[in-house]
Amino acid sequence: MKYLTTRYGHIENCCRPAVNVDSGLAEGYAHNMAIVIDSQTKLTYEDYALLPEDGKIHEIIDGEHYMTLAPATYHQTLSRRIQFQLYEQIEEKELGFVFDAPTDVQLSDIDIVQPDLLVIHSSRKSIISPTKIIDAPDLIIEILSKSTGDKDRLLKLDLYQKAAVPEYWLVDPEGQQITVYRLHEGRFETAGTFHDQISYSAIEGVRVDLSRVW
Repeated sequence: MKYLTTRYGHIENCCRPAVNVDSGLAEGYAHNMAIVIDSQTKLTYEDYALLPEDGKIHEIIDGEHYMTLAPATYHQTLSRRIQFQLYEQIEEKELGFVFDAPTDVQLSDIDIVQPDLLVIHSSRKSIISPTKIIDAPDLIIEILSKSTGDKDRLLKLDLYQKAAVPEYWLVDPEGQQITVYRLHEGRFETAGTFHDQISYSAIEGVRVDLSRVW
């Protein structure tokens, strides 16, 4: 008997070879739980939970599987420096919760992502389950890289807008800047691009000193 190690333990490896779904489910695993919407096969959270723990980043967006390599060390350094500043001002003051990747965020039946960083306000702690976040976080932060740049700028920008994420920060390590998008009447508006300091609009007094990030 063969077993597959997944993000939720060991299951019997009885899956047939995967059927290609554009960006492609990890080779060797099937989308047995997939659903069909407008004649298109869409992967679901159940499919996502069957993906192997292989050190890569797996996400499902609009029912399609996307896989990238683990982040580079500089990427993780920037993430940690931003996270620590937010943690000190938000979580230590019991105003909310700050999570880093890999944290599963289920935005819909066919949208499961792992943002680099995310914030959930204390008033919405009910969306935090033992295994994942179920609903849109109050703030999502993505750090650009060569392998994820287009996805973060286009695909995820559109996804987070549709999911009604109130605020989205896009971190550009090369330009040493952060662009902020805020939801207004259902659409993202650019609130500005910042080089020195950035304020989180939803919680008064929360700021990230970018001189401590780069």
